[in-house]
Amino acid sequence: MSYQDGWDALNLRMPPRVPHYEPSLYQHWGVLKRLTGIEVRPDSDEEAKLKGSRELVKIFNYDYIFSVLIGGGVFGDKRTDMGHAVYQAGGTDFRQAGKALYDDPEKALKFDPWELYGTVDEKKAVADFNAHWESRKAAFPDVLNMTGIYVTCMSGLIEIFGWDMLLEAAGTDPEGFGEVANRYTDWMLQYAKALAKCDSPAVMIHDDTVWTSGAFIHPDWYRRYVFPNYLKLFAPLKEAGKLIMYTCDGNYTEFIDDVVATGVNSLMMEPATDMAYVAEKYGKAVSFAGNADTRVLLLGTKEDIRAEVKRCMDTGKKYPGYFISVSNHVPPNTPVDSVLYYKDAFEEMGRR
Repeated sequence: MSYQDGWDALNLRMPPRVPHYEPSLYQHWGVLKRLTGIEVRPDSDEEAKLKGSRELVKIFNYDYIFSVLIGGGVFGDKRTDMGHAVYQAGGTDFRQAGKALYDDPEKALKFDPWELYGTVDEKKAVADFNAHWESRKAAFPDVLNMTGIYVTCMSGLIEIFGWDMLLEAAGTDPEGFGEVANRYTDWMLQYAKALAKCDSPAVMIHDDTVWTSGAFIHPDWYRRYVFPNYLKLFAPLKEAGKLIMYTCDGNYTEFIDDVVATGVNSLMMEPATDMAYVAEKYGKAVSFAGNADTRVLLLGTKEDIRAEVKRCMDTGKKYPGYFISVSNHVPPNTPVDSVLYYKDAFEEMGRR
């Protein structure tokens, strides 16, 4: 575990080992107990969870931890409650879907974020970003930490409209929905400017633009309304010298070139995205992370797990900025022995 290894990889200075992170493994309480001896349950208090997670992060050799500040909470109750499926142990995160913000696409297409959410106090936003970054460093002092934005563009529209209304509005009037994306970007730019002024040298930009099968709106629409808006949002970050770490779930292979062209420094990808394409075309230009498949840990044998780690290492290890990760998360029903074997395999094969 090393801040330095993570920082070097992000800056394309090849560290002596392939660095590593996992987006949610430190909440796998079975793995935590096996490795640390600390008993943590879904109903444990936050202090106990943090103590256990901190020890797991050390033992499991994390080099950075994904973290963002600005999520759906900035919309208050003026958003669609899509509910939440069961992921965490004990089903503590399950929530039934609630009320949609809009019940008609014509109303949705008139969406005005300034009217709904008002103006962001930039000075306060900068202070909030700094406080968040400092809190992450205090919680996990030995790894690369960051602050950032979760609801950057498409993820924000999903959060506000919900899937059903988003797809209906975009299908009813693609250009009109593009103008919705433009207005949302103009509003979100307030947070981007504040993020540019915070102290964190690396910032996380999360935006789920696709499904596992790829784009859910015509690709031309993204190239007209999403990536130009990224340029607008990232401009103050680039001007401030921030290293932009970009995360997108699903399969965004067809948009890799578009995303790289916006000036990001790092790409996080799930197994659905073609990491070999990223490595071969951009491995010397950007850092990249992820691609190990959680389904192999959940259902596979030791031989399967080893082969999956080898696939990732064969693709990424020769490039200076690769981080290995089970980027589609390790759910709490994953066998503990499989997770620990994965750890042994990536530590062995990650040595340079």
